[in-house]
Formats: sequence, C-alpha cells, structure tokens
Amino acid sequence: MCNKPRGKCFKCSHKSHAPLTQAVVDAHLRGGLIVGIYPLNTDETCHFLAIDFDKQVWQQDISVIRNTCARFDIPIAVERSQSGNGCHAWFFFKHRIRATVARKFGTALLTHAMAQRHEISFSSYDRLFPNQDTMPRGGYGNLIALPFQKSARSRDNSVFIDENFTPWPDQWAFLSRITPLDETELNGWVSKLIRGQDLGELKGEPEEHATPWKKTQQTLTAKDFPQTVEIVRSAMLYMSKKGVSQRALDAIKRCAAFKNPKFYKAQAMRQSTFGIPRVISCVDDHETHMALPRGAEKDLCQLLEQHGARIKWTDHTQQGHDINVEFNGTLKPEQQQAVDALLSHDNGVLAAATAFGKTVVGAGLIAARKVNTLVLVHRQQLVSQWQERLGQFLVINETLPEQTSKRKRNLERNIIGHLAAGKDRLSSIVDVALMQSLNRSGTIRECVKNYGMIIVDECHHVPAITFEQILKEADAKIIYGLTATPDRPDGHHPIIFFYCGPVRFNVDPKAQAEKRSFDHCLIPRFTSFRTGPDKGDQALSLQEVYDRLASDEVRNQLIADDVIRCFEKGRTCLVLSGRRRHVAQLTKRLEKKTQNVFCLFGGMGDKDTARIMAEIRAVPSGNPFILVSTGSYIGEGFDEPRLDTLFLAMPISWKGTLQQYAGRLHRPHDNKKEVQVYDYVDLHVKMLESMYGKRLRGYAAIGYKSKVENFPDAPTNIIFTKNNFLPVYLNDLENARSSVMIVSPFMTQKRVAQMMAYFEPLIQKEVRITIITRPIDPFETEKKALLTPLFSMIRAAGIHLILKPSIHQKFAVIDDHITWYGSINLLSFGYSEESIMRLQSGSIAYELTSSFSGIPHDS
Repeated sequence: MCNKPRGKCFKCSHKSHAPLTQAVVDAHLRGGLIVGIYPLNTDETCHFLAIDFDKQVWQQDISVIRNTCARFDIPIAVERSQSGNGCHAWFFFKHRIRATVARKFGTALLTHAMAQRHEISFSSYDRLFPNQDTMPRGGYGNLIALPFQKSARSRDNSVFIDENFTPWPDQWAFLSRITPLDETELNGWVSKLIRGQDLGELKGEPEEHATPWKKTQQTLTAKDFPQTVEIVRSAMLYMSKKGVSQRALDAIKRCAAFKNPKFYKAQAMRQSTFGIPRVISCVDDHETHMALPRGAEKDLCQLLEQHGARIKWTDHTQQGHDINVEFNGTLKPEQQQAVDALLSHDNGVLAAATAFGKTVVGAGLIAARKVNTLVLVHRQQLVSQWQERLGQFLVINETLPEQTSKRKRNLERNIIGHLAAGKDRLSSIVDVALMQSLNRSGTIRECVKNYGMIIVDECHHVPAITFEQILKEADAKIIYGLTATPDRPDGHHPIIFFYCGPVRFNVDPKAQAEKRSFDHCLIPRFTSFRTGPDKGDQALSLQEVYDRLASDEVRNQLIADDVIRCFEKGRTCLVLSGRRRHVAQLTKRLEKKTQNVFCLFGGMGDKDTARIMAEIRAVPSGNPFILVSTGSYIGEGFDEPRLDTLFLAMPISWKGTLQQYAGRLHRPHDNKKEVQVYDYVDLHVKMLESMYGKRLRGYAAIGYKSKVENFPDAPTNIIFTKNNFLPVYLNDLENARSSVMIVSPFMTQKRVAQMMAYFEPLIQKEVRITIITRPIDPFETEKKALLTPLFSMIRAAGIHLILKPSIHQKFAVIDDHITWYGSINLLSFGYSEESIMRLQSGSIAYELTSSFSGIPHDS
C-alpha cells in the first residue's frame, strides 16, 4: 500500500495519521515511543519557538544566548538534546503567534549573540523551529523531539538544564516558573536586540537596494581594533584576529556573506526549505585567523580603515614565472578596452555576450602579463577549443621543461598543455585544465598552485562547490573571470565576485547586437499543448509537465515541420531540448524527412562525439544541416559559426540560459543576414506560459525583435516594455474596426478609468469589446470592494464582461488580426521589467481567442 520512496506522503490517497492520545504521551514519558512535534500550525502560527545548537561548541554558544536573554530579561528554557551532544533553547508563548514574528525574534536574538561570539555559525539561522514562515505545500514544516523522553532522560538528556548544564531537580517546577510571551513583547525585544534587518548587515544586497532605513547602523569604534591588523594575501585573505573584538570579527565575517535568494524563493512558493541555508558564507574561521575570499578585500580594507586600523600586508601569492609570449593578431577596439580594464587590476570579471571574443581577450591578457597561466574550464570540449584559439593568437617562445617521470617522457606534449579526461599533459607554461580533473572528491591537485595567473572561463559556474574549492586553493597573484552571464538563477553570483573580483568591463548585449552585421528575430509559435484532463497543471511538478510535453505528438510534429521548412530554405538549424529522450524523438522524426541530421548530447563518449563533430565539419560550406542536442551540452562553449536558426523545443525561463542558447547563433559567418529563434509558447499551461513571459524579457535584453513568420518581407517589431508599449497599443485600439478582446487576469481602478476613454469611441462605432478577467470571489474583501464598481462600470458601458476563474494569459486581439501578447496585465500593468510583443497574424489571433470561445458572458 505504501508508495514510499517513489511517492510523497502528502500525495498519497491512503494516508492515515495516528491520533495523539494520552496513551502516546504516556509511552513517550515511559520510554515506549519517541514523540516529536511540528510547531507550525496550518494558519502559520506557532505556540513556541525553539533554537537548536549542536556540534562541539554548543555549550559556548548557548551560554552567550543565555547571557543575552538575562540582559534583556527574556524568559528562556534550555533543554539538553536526546543525544546529549547539543541543546534546544525554548521560548513559550501565551497564545498562537505568527511564525513570521516568532522567527524574526529568534533571528534577531542570534544576530545579537553573534556580535558577542563571532563563532556562532550562520547555519544557526537554519536551526529554528519552525524553520520557515509559511507552511510548505503538502508538508508540515520541521519536527522537533519533545523533552522528557524516558530512555534519554535516564542519561540526563532530554531534560531542562541550568547555567552549569546540570538538570533542574524538579523539571515541572522549573517549567512552571517560565513566563510565556506575547507578540508585543517579541516585537519589543526585536527592536532592542538589533538595529536594521534581523539578519544583520550582509554583503549580498546590491548597494542601490541597501536603503538607509534598512542598513544596520554601525556600532563599531576604534577600540574594537588594534592599531595594526596583519593580513596575509594568499589563496584567501588571512586576517589575524589578535586584538580584534568579537563584534568587529562578526562584522568582518559578514563582508563575505549574503542572503540566499533560493531560501526566500522556496518559502514564497510554499516549498520546503529543508537543506537550504538562509545565509551563504564564504569565510573560513580558524583559531588565530579569519580567512576571507580575495574579492572581499575592498570591503575588508574599508571597514578597517574607517576605524583607524593600519593594515600590514604580507604577500604570499604565487608570482609564477615569466614567459616569452606575444599576441598574434589585432584586438578589436572593444576587446582592447576590455583587456585594458582588466590589466588595471589583479582580479576582475569580463561580462560580455557570446561572440564578443572572450577567448581572444584571454589570449591578450596572457600576452600582456607574460606570466605562466592556467585556464580553468568546466567542460571537456572547452579544453580543445581554448588550446586551438590560444595556439592561433599566441606566439610562445619557450622550451618545454624536462619531464622527471620516466612514464611521462614519451608522451606527446604541447607548449599549450592540458589536464583533462585522465590525461596530464601540463606544460606549466600555458595550460588548460578541466575543473573536474583538478578536484577529486574535495582533494585539489597541487599543480593549481604553480601559476602566476589563472583565467576562469564561464566563471558563473564558480559557485558550484567543486569549482569554489579549487579557487580556495588557488594562490595565483592574478585571477580573472570570463562570462556572458554574471547573474545566476539561484542568486549565488556574489560568490563569483568573492573569488574572481568585481566586474571590470561589461558589454551590453543589446548594444552588441546592434553592431552585428545581421538581424535578430524571434518567431513565436503558439502550441495547443495541454497537460491533460486527468490532472490540472497546478497539480503537476515542472518535471512531470516536461515529461508530457516531450511526448506530445502534435507539438513535436509542429517543431519538426518548422525545422524541415527552415532547412529546405537553406538555414542551418540547432534544435535544443532539456531531455535526451526528447532529443532522440525529434532526431528520429527529422531523419525520416531529410539528411544531414546530427545528434549530440553528453555521455556519448569521446569517440562518438569526435566522429559526429568531424561529420559536421565535413558538411560543405553553403550546405545546411540540422543539429539536435541537449541545451546543457551545446548551450555553452559550442562554436559553429554556420548556425543561424535556433528551435527551443523545451521551455526555459532564466535569461542567462536564454542568452547562452541564442549566443550559439551570434558568431559571424559569411552571408549570415538574419538569425532566428523559434520559441514554442505553451499558453494553455500556466507555468509554461509564465516561463515564456520571462523569456520575452530576455529576448528584449539581447536585441531581438518579434516576427510572425519566416518570410523575407514579414514585418518585425521591437519587443516592448511597460515603459514604451502604450502609445503603439493605444493607436491600434483607436483604429479598431470590428472587435477588441482583452484578457487581463487583474485590473485596477486607475487603469480601467484610463482605458474607458479609448473604449467609448469604439463602442459608438459599434466595435465589439470583450474583457475577460478573474471573478471577484478569490480576492480578499478589500479588493472585492474595488472590483465590484469596476465590473458595474464596464457592463454599463456596453462592454461584454467574461469572468473566468484562474486565467493566467495576458493579451489583446484587435480585429482578429493584431495581437498584443506578453507578461503585462493590460488593465492593470505592473512591474517595469515586464514585456509584450505586437504580432500581426490571423492564425495567432485565432489560436488565442478560440481558447475562450463558448464561455458565457457575465458569468
């Protein structure tokens, strides 16, 4: 009957919870059971807050918490855990208190305590019960074992203890003396414990978001620091803790720590936050020194100098050895600017779109610095690409050093060496190394310490733990990062800058697109895909939706037909999916229709990959071909300038991924006049349609214009934003002749009043106007009061009003031909980053309006 672990309890139709009875409590107290409690109620309140402390230093940590509570007269009960290797700090409430308030109090208490003892880890923020503000969908929150369990109690564990870690002689009498708290008291203590945010001041927030009323007021003085602070610059910045106060050390460790957006996103989506830290720290705390990443140097120095501390530097970075190298070529003006910007510093990031020539910039840096260099990459295919490009753009007048190992003497070696796929061909002059070959289960190869300069390609992968571990050991004097997308969907991009330094040169992708010799066109293709009648898309996970999408015959045939049509017009096509099975299905369909179809994905093996790449290169110039692949394999580093048409066979949402995928088309090639991206819009599935709205913003950011069909004379339109679409949209409305349909899930009084001035002349011309929006019922009382008169005004004007629950689409269709489609609610508008496109197509208009046919008016 039980389907675990294949299924989850909350999805099980057979689940049956055992009741909590007097017998169960009795068994817990007498040793027959161990009972735990989920503190978070279904209404997201709680009766208590508990904080867990473990590891070897739990006694020191809880002592500071006790002292803080004593200072502020906060009632606390400390229970030694059942294992005896930790404790729980309990705070009991008079009545149910909102979890947000209780957790803010616990967070503030920890933040205040960290200033008294900097060794209290940021992970303590994750040891609160309850561990999130909201009830995870289908879950219960986190569980804490109840005190007084018999078998643990016999070892003086699972009982409440005093300041000397001795059990209170009468446990019930002790508990009876603990005063329960109310919400007003908690809020009052929060304001006394901290100034500013409950997590304290962290590095993660961009400076423009750190508003004055949110920033923690600095309470440090010169007395918190010695006159001279010693810092050793090596792989990390090792700052001596001698003479530095606890609160100053706490402030310093926050220079390389930031809020984890992944936690807050999961919480907002009512997902479990288990295993997701609230704060991410890149600091290592040693007994005598605190180690910060080198990218935190500016903030560390600023903090010390503001309080009058002089810094005594000791440089233990690896200087490397000089090499005789010259640049073989001419940098473009913008590439030279990038090189110059990076050369002004010993670290930094170049953020430039695909086809900018980041590899060439890397070669220029090596030629300018003239020091032995290691290039770090994360993919096997990038190793050979870097070797080839560096060989093309560098003239290295060096002799390979003698090999001391007999086994390696007969191996073929190159001045531009490599370490990858189990092969060590390092030259120690200029080398390219695969990240996975440098890090074996956390053990970093010593060779990473032999270079004076390290260049990290695709450095947005640095936050991956295996990559971060390498850079923690890399003591090269100079470290640069190259990337097209310095932002990350998980929000962990501060880690990039901690290890590679800040962005020193940024190339705007939209400006870069304008400089290219070809146009950039988005061709949206609206699909009829639905998840099926048996389960609504709300009940399916994204991966389950992807499974159904990949198996949808009609959708796959639409993609295949589009690819064949483009191929027959002489276009070289790249088809990307996120699933190998989907790649195989599409390849099979295409092979039935034409030749020159190739398939590539990770895990094929070196021989098969090399064979297919050779076959692609063998296709004569001017002859088109079709390449079907997974986005994870082709999305980064793949270099084939002939590609001019991309088909996104599976939806994505992150702008950085979109930029990487579209970048495969942006390499210059003879006779490339226009690159096209076919994007499949699954408008009937809410989560997929929402993903398209995010992609649309991404297309606008990289200079694409929308186009209905693949015809030479088809009109193109810019992808509009909230700030520039309105004049064009209103002009289309004013010129409507027969019908206007507006689908807007949300509306505001101000926006509807504005639009009525444009609707009234249309009604007088007998133009049929239909508005489709959500009914009043799901909204809160305050919103209902605003919507009721709006609906009445719309009906009174003679506009056809259709109320449809749970609609998510946002579009307008004018005269069954002009479509405005995107992420903007046309009767409320919204965030400035939202986008919308204008399309002239009767077929697209029909596809959108037909999904709302048959719905009764004023329902």
